[in-house]
Amino acid sequence: MSAPARPQWRTRLYLVAGYGALGALAATGQAPLGWWPVTIAALALLFHILPPAAGPRALALRLWLAGTGYFAGALFWIVEPFFIEPEIHGWMAPFALVLMAGGMALFWGGAGLLGGWLAQGRARLVALAAALVALELLRGWVFTGFPWAMLGHALIGTPLMHLAAITGAGGLSLLITGAALGPVLARAWTGRALGTAIAGAVLAGGWLWAGAQTELPPDRDAIIRLAQPNAPQDEKWLAENTFLFFNRLLDQTAFPTEPAPDLILWPETAVPFMLEYAGDGLQIMAETAALHGPDTRIGFGVQRLEDERFFNSLAILTTAGEITHIYDKHHLVPFGEYIPLSEWLMGTPIGGLAGRALQGYTPGPGPALLDLGPLGVALPLICYESIFPRHLRTAERPDWILQITNDAWFGELTGPFQHLAQARLRAVEQGLPVLRVANTGVSAFIDARGGIAAELALGVTGFLDGPLPGALPPTLYSRFDDAPIWVLLALILAGAGYPALIRSRIKGRSEGASPK
Repeated sequence: MSAPARPQWRTRLYLVAGYGALGALAATGQAPLGWWPVTIAALALLFHILPPAAGPRALALRLWLAGTGYFAGALFWIVEPFFIEPEIHGWMAPFALVLMAGGMALFWGGAGLLGGWLAQGRARLVALAAALVALELLRGWVFTGFPWAMLGHALIGTPLMHLAAITGAGGLSLLITGAALGPVLARAWTGRALGTAIAGAVLAGGWLWAGAQTELPPDRDAIIRLAQPNAPQDEKWLAENTFLFFNRLLDQTAFPTEPAPDLILWPETAVPFMLEYAGDGLQIMAETAALHGPDTRIGFGVQRLEDERFFNSLAILTTAGEITHIYDKHHLVPFGEYIPLSEWLMGTPIGGLAGRALQGYTPGPGPALLDLGPLGVALPLICYESIFPRHLRTAERPDWILQITNDAWFGELTGPFQHLAQARLRAVEQGLPVLRVANTGVSAFIDARGGIAAELALGVTGFLDGPLPGALPPTLYSRFDDAPIWVLLALILAGAGYPALIRSRIKGRSEGASPK
């Protein structure tokens, strides 16, 4: 007697659980775990169990399931903002995670469609891997983009991340998927062992080459102070704390050291007032900075109002109480800092300041440079902007990158560490140091090769003084961006799809031939 058939619902449950679990395992390569070998192994097993005869839709479904598990594991910090006021917003947290994970997984599903349509046989796996990287790059642009938790981010913190100076994050993702494919493409176990050895040799060679890239330029003759007030998000705007964290920043600013700081950086939205309604606030800040000398300046995150529009901004203040530079954040967080299509959704009856308050912040004009004289030219980034490599492409190359952020929104488990990791990658890609000051941490001096020279840990109250790191010469990635990777991906996809095209033409000719 034959074995009884497995119930269809049970088969589907195994399908969902299996692919979702592999995706979640692949996510362990993201910070703070950084288990990149697990990412490679999970992807290899995912490629291995994909049915070779499945059609594009079946492949898309399986990769979507794996992608949902991946993004649920990598982005579960997305629930943290809903627990700032859990009695009001807590019920929305699971829906936010499900929608975010499932939505981001559509790019993995799209890779399944593309790879399944383009190629057949074992070449299909090559097409799937390349399509996965291509759709991952595309994810950085669609609907304003969200290039968080890319596969290549698993290599941040390893010597292999230095390859990003040539290829960017896309090249790291291609390296990850390529290493996963190595043991899968061979048919016999001996071939798989050989493929594993080749993939390991490539990784080891890249590791040795990248690990040798350790020479750093000399530091600039300037001292920067990073002030970290450690204001939890659920306490930051309470009425009784209006001046608690502001005074904490003033104390950190005033602390005497030798040598004295030339620039003191405060995090995003650091002050309890709007720039236009500061009262004595700016004068108090200026007098505090003057304790170090007449040339010391403060760079601080502040909200401001102009023409009934709100901006999330960075301002530079002198000891004379003068604001010399203002930068307005231009890439806002959808649904966090503004409501997409809000003007269309709300219509014309709601206008003026009330309408702007409902719509959130107004985006600034775009990337800008701050000429700080002896401190060089800085490229400012506010929080979310640091995850987009394209925002570091300016006509004039800066000397360093200045990031202010409030990572208290991201919780304490994964989000702040993933955000820090991406700041490190931006340093590698551009060959520029990054000075990062965060409300609750992690604040850090990041050198031009992505190394952390000094840091203030998450949840620590204090400040950190250090020299301004020097810059490296322009990297290949800073000159050519993602263009070489797109060309390489196009060649891989074309090469994978070519045999199927030839077979299709031969079949078409044979079927269309007339018998003699």
